[in-house]
Amino acid sequence: MSVYTVTHPVCRRSVQQPRFWWRHQKAPRERSNYGKLEKQHSCRMELKKLFCLHPGMSEDLVGTHPPGAHSLVAVSVGYFLEDFVDMLCNQKLHQSWELLFHHSVVIVCFGIAVLLHQYVGFALVALLVEINSIFLHLRQILLMANLVHTTCYRLNSIVNLGTYVVFRIATLAWMTRWLFLNRENVPPATYAVGTVGMAIMTPMNIILFYRLLRSDFFKSSRDVQREKEQ
Repeated sequence: MSVYTVTHPVCRRSVQQPRFWWRHQKAPRERSNYGKLEKQHSCRMELKKLFCLHPGMSEDLVGTHPPGAHSLVAVSVGYFLEDFVDMLCNQKLHQSWELLFHHSVVIVCFGIAVLLHQYVGFALVALLVEINSIFLHLRQILLMANLVHTTCYRLNSIVNLGTYVVFRIATLAWMTRWLFLNRENVPPATYAVGTVGMAIMTPMNIILFYRLLRSDFFKSSRDVQREKEQ
């Protein structure tokens, strides 16, 4: 409800700019960001509840999980599939290839957890990364609404970078450490998939962090114009 309260006026303002939408010709993809923000907020609340009600998952990330945890990971696979198809239909390949690649890796890794009913706890830890996506999508909504030079955008930029470090970089580092420490207890094929996934995700997130830092805190006029055109 709090996310809806904050973002609803901003989204209404962005949708009520026909010239802006006509110029970029991306209304279907851009308007869907708001719906995705609400979906992600609901998933994050469910994730928090699962970890609080089932502390045993923190001790066994392979075989211990309640039914709700498996359902949450399965729904997340569906979300990433939907977003994958949405980007294919509404964005040019040179604009979205990185996210398409990211989603492909996530779908494969989460799909293994859903099909095998194992490593669901590990997948839930990976979903902590997506908490930061709330602020990434809010940032995009503020850009769409031409609210770059506002206190709201600046505050969101600070929170965005803070949650990025905590929920993306730190979580990925912890997951890499867990894989390394438990390499003897994980089947070779699963370990290979996890290692490749982490090897792909970690550099991608570090590069995105650098882009956000440069764009929001060391931004030039050219960067602002380029970001609006994307």
